[in-house]
Amino acid sequence: MKFTFEKYSFDAERFEAKFEYSYGEQKFVEKVSFVHKAGSENLAPETQSVLDRAVFLAFILIGTSYWKAFPTREVELATEIDRWQAEFFDHVYQEGMSQFAYGNQLTRDDLAHFAASNAKPSRPPHFQGDGVLVLQSGGKDSLLTAQLLETAGLNYTPLYFSSVQGHHPAVLNELNEPILTAGRAIDRNALRETAERGAMNGHVPVTYIIESLAIVQAILLGKNQILASIGNEADEPHAHIGDLAVNHQWSKSWAAETALSEYARRYISPDIRIGSPLRAFSELEIAELFSELAWSRFGNGFSSCNRANYRQGNVNEELHWCGECPKCANSYLLFAPFIPAHELQALFGGKDLFADEKLALTFKGLLGIDGVTKPFECIGSVEELRKAYEMIDFDSGYARLPFPVPHSDFDYQVLGDCQKWAHELIQKALPDK
Repeated sequence: MKFTFEKYSFDAERFEAKFEYSYGEQKFVEKVSFVHKAGSENLAPETQSVLDRAVFLAFILIGTSYWKAFPTREVELATEIDRWQAEFFDHVYQEGMSQFAYGNQLTRDDLAHFAASNAKPSRPPHFQGDGVLVLQSGGKDSLLTAQLLETAGLNYTPLYFSSVQGHHPAVLNELNEPILTAGRAIDRNALRETAERGAMNGHVPVTYIIESLAIVQAILLGKNQILASIGNEADEPHAHIGDLAVNHQWSKSWAAETALSEYARRYISPDIRIGSPLRAFSELEIAELFSELAWSRFGNGFSSCNRANYRQGNVNEELHWCGECPKCANSYLLFAPFIPAHELQALFGGKDLFADEKLALTFKGLLGIDGVTKPFECIGSVEELRKAYEMIDFDSGYARLPFPVPHSDFDYQVLGDCQKWAHELIQKALPDK
């Protein structure tokens, strides 16, 4: 039995996309509601083609959420794809599902392999859009991107994808531009049914999914540049399964960004760009920039804690920090060199996370000590987190961890790879970067 990509559709009256999949008798249907723009229900034929191509990409990427229930090596797809597309989707369902494979004791051979046809793809149409769409989450990276764009004097449209229609973190109301909220309705009923039958579960490349939906939304709004907010991260694996690197955040990696950008150019439109203006910066540099440029504005309202805020179906208008998870520990480490102890600890109920014995093992994983596995979270590299710890003024109110932390030569201010066009959008706000 194969996992089947049944069909996808877009309702121009309701501004809703529907994605349908199956595994035998088990059906999965996901719906995504997009923000309406007057006039976009009557798209020109060329723009309609661009939209359909973008919805198809989302169709394949969203499929990871349902394929994982009963993963099959062979998948059934009615649409013909060429070799480049097949290899791209292989990366999504293999590298992008590596944590899932690790957690379920699978190998690369067990993961999906897409079959290419001999048909040559048609040339993608041009898209007459203009403007910047910026994905927002309520975390430090996306808020920093907004701050930098505003400082540079650029207009942009912020977009938030919610699992509870109409709701978004209140901190996003602080932006200069009104936040738009789209909704993703995962088929939780079908997933519950499969869980009762022993289905597998695990992490999917959610960044890719959200970025693909953002491309759709950008087309509907007439925008041609889509910005995520991802630093120089995600290239350090947690483990290996043969030749498959296990990476929690593969879809945030530089390789994934360039691959998605190339997919958009080849198969959607050469006029659509997607990337991150923060890509050149390390996570530690991003924390420093946020501390200098955005902390006074957003410090009391933002959060990067997934456990407390970003679970499917939860209303998260007021963001919090749980103070117990790897993401909180990672953020604490990154901000401690730049934020006074009493201000940072206030976010965690006055607690110094370095003094919390329950987090000692977590910090060992983050800092690569005693062979503790790096936590499966979107976190900084071991070397830059060691550098962050080294930079902390421990006479200012921070406790020391109960174990020695090795020295790091990591230069957090060195610029890494990035897409030039994306970085140039914020260059005016950072003349010395």
